[in-house]
Amino acid sequence: MKILVTGGAGFLGSYICESLLSKNHEVIALDNLYTGSKDNINHLFKFPKFEFIRHDITFPIFLEIDGIINMACPASPKNYQKDPVQTIKTNVHGAINLLGLARRTNSRILQASTSEVYGDPKVIPQSETYWGNVNPIGIRSCYDEGKRAAETLFSDYHRQHKVDIRIARIFNTFGPRMAIDDGRVVSNFIVQALRNEDITIYGDGNQTRSFCYVDDLVVGLLNLFFCPSYQGPINLGNPKPISMKELAGEIIELTKSNSKLIYLPLPEDDPIERKPDIKKAIQYLNWEPKIDRLEGLSKTIDYFKQVI
Repeated sequence: MKILVTGGAGFLGSYICESLLSKNHEVIALDNLYTGSKDNINHLFKFPKFEFIRHDITFPIFLEIDGIINMACPASPKNYQKDPVQTIKTNVHGAINLLGLARRTNSRILQASTSEVYGDPKVIPQSETYWGNVNPIGIRSCYDEGKRAAETLFSDYHRQHKVDIRIARIFNTFGPRMAIDDGRVVSNFIVQALRNEDITIYGDGNQTRSFCYVDDLVVGLLNLFFCPSYQGPINLGNPKPISMKELAGEIIELTKSNSKLIYLPLPEDDPIERKPDIKKAIQYLNWEPKIDRLEGLSKTIDYFKQVI
């Protein structure tokens, strides 16, 4: 297949391009490089079936392709809150443009949605049937509501125009190629620990997240994309939560750091608990995470040692 990967120079997008090329697909990586980096894909230019286009999906693009995997959108609060209007335009205008392309070319299209559609959940764990608890006017809403609107557009294009869609709700993912300054908790903690700086915890540190290593996540995404019948939405993530205090402790131990913990106020609308119900992923995709968190953290720490 000839597959367009938007956000293809990003953290997750670059791994998807790599995996597709290894399976002998043609890949067009499209990215405006707002948060993506050519450093993530430099090693892919040696593949004759790889192409890169610098483009912003809020503007239409006309290509002849067989499939689309839409990973385009800043994913860390620090980055998507820099330009909230552009963030929601990426989610909404971008979805409209890509769904139009999918409809014209009769292509399957996968939307990288997010656990943020659940907001600050009142249900633990979060299953795909949960509608969420989201503030529509908060500082995170450009991303949360943008992704929710994109899911609506995908669902309506499927119902109205019979577009072949897939929707993945991605929970926290980590691994090599995360940006050193993206503000996500794993990269923050590792960089601070390697520099022996104080590790910054927001709130009391008891809030939880569920961290999936990037290799596992990519397998889940591609299993969904190539799944013959199941549209989703479907949760992809690690169902084993950990508190921020515990995560910081693991990273301090793995890095042999002298860092101390400091506590700052919790940002507005920051969710307290994240835990995916992945029964549907197991049932429909034969997928669940395989890589242990400590193993994944060790690989990620090795990467950041080189970067720093």
